[in-house]
Amino acid sequence: MTRYDVAIVGGGPAGLNAAIVLGRCRRSVVVIDDGQPRNYAAREIHGYLGIEGVSPWELRQLGRREAARYGVEFIDAQVTRACTLACGDGNSRRDAFELSIADRPAIRCVKLLLATGVKDRLPEIAGLGDFYGVSVHHCPYCDGWEHRDQRIVALGAGPAAVGLALSLRTWSRQIVACTDGLKLAEADRQRASRNGIAIRQERAVRLEGTQGRLERLHFDAGPPLPCDALFFASELVQRSRLPSMLGCECDERGLILTKGKQGSGIPGLFLAGDADGDVQFSIVAAAEGAIAATAINRELQDEQRGEG
Repeated sequence: MTRYDVAIVGGGPAGLNAAIVLGRCRRSVVVIDDGQPRNYAAREIHGYLGIEGVSPWELRQLGRREAARYGVEFIDAQVTRACTLACGDGNSRRDAFELSIADRPAIRCVKLLLATGVKDRLPEIAGLGDFYGVSVHHCPYCDGWEHRDQRIVALGAGPAAVGLALSLRTWSRQIVACTDGLKLAEADRQRASRNGIAIRQERAVRLEGTQGRLERLHFDAGPPLPCDALFFASELVQRSRLPSMLGCECDERGLILTKGKQGSGIPGLFLAGDADGDVQFSIVAAAEGAIAATAINRELQDEQRGEG
């Protein structure tokens, strides 16, 4: 059994920034990460002050090296189970959580931060994997600039395609809303028309291009659509079962509800990053990690003084 002041599950910007803050507070910290980030396909991260265009892999390596300077430990594995510990179980440190990891001793901690994130359900279109992260994306703020003034497809289920297309008009006037086989209400059609957005209602079936650069989108009927980039309206799901395992409350979209400074409403359990549904930028996730870390440290300070 290994014990820490704080265990952090998830080694992206949220988890790493929290680890750095807590390490500098002289807390014993472990980061447990399974190496499957949401932005695995992205070539660059944008909108991150001072390191514009850094790759996701490089940012994670920079964060790990910085955290290690402050004594933070890392375990590259998946947490398979998490549970709260009952008071009076013989644990003098008031450990509140126990984490199970395959083929390793269990870990106990006083505070637990979940930075497990979400994952995107990708459209089921042949060839999409060849273009994802280069010319197929889900976030206009992250990748719209790279496709400014290009021919862009906005793919979504019915009216979601129009909403996404309207957002993408900030970056280009050559936008086609593809509803993926669903009919649009007349109000949505008129809204698209007023804003110069063309519509394709056939079901998208295949992407074509070279070396990750999209050239055309094929449908189940009608001619292919020449295009340079495709953005899709993403459906998000929680990457980890740990939040539900520990009893976190979710909204109707499945995103975790936070209380106060990244609290969960469960004593000692905190959340940071995309899993809670705030603005889902890397820099925002990192900021949430810092907020959670300061809240965690304050609770530990109070408890050490007997005031918690």
